[in-house]
Amino acid sequence: MAALTAPTAAAGPPASAAASMVEVEVKLRLADAAAHAKVAEALKAGYRTTHQQENFFFDGAGQELSSRRVVLRVRFYNRDKKAVITVKGKQVLQDGIGRAPEEEEQVDPALARSFLTQPAKLLGLGTPLLEGLKSSTGVQELVCLGGFDNTRQEFEWGGHLLELDETKFEWGTLYELECETSEPERLRGELEAFLTGLDVPYSYSTTTKFANFRNRTLE
Repeated sequence: MAALTAPTAAAGPPASAAASMVEVEVKLRLADAAAHAKVAEALKAGYRTTHQQENFFFDGAGQELSSRRVVLRVRFYNRDKKAVITVKGKQVLQDGIGRAPEEEEQVDPALARSFLTQPAKLLGLGTPLLEGLKSSTGVQELVCLGGFDNTRQEFEWGGHLLELDETKFEWGTLYELECETSEPERLRGELEAFLTGLDVPYSYSTTTKFANFRNRTLE
């Protein structure tokens, strides 16, 4: 987010209300757990909250989504405090800046849990987001691909909301610093200067979390 606003009681749009946008993020990969801890310590004065995220992904039985580089995700926050369905289009990730069309809507967490074992319930949800997905891809049956956990700490920093991630796959853990922004090149430079000043090793993220999940990599 380019600018911070005061927190409100509601944590996003009402259930079944779809929000559409092009997500633009700076994405910097941190070298290891020590680098992650050092960044968290440096940012602690601006700490806002921590989200324990569970991420699950779906594809068409005939790979109707992945063949079009469309990602369908159901994310749970802090077990079952909130659940969000997200559809992402083809993402371009270059020089530590990711851009992707994205639509999302909230859903009842208990209902969302049922999607994991009964994907037909997700496809038949009847909301604009899912109906649009069916129309654009022709998908008629969904399968759950599994997923991964992510611990996301949020910090206020320089008028931005930074997201510090620890992503746990079955085959290893990745650490990343992310921030949504309307001025990615400028913010990337500011974050690089911040990390360099801390003597924290980092690199530009070159692979999305989903791609690492699908390929069983840690790139």
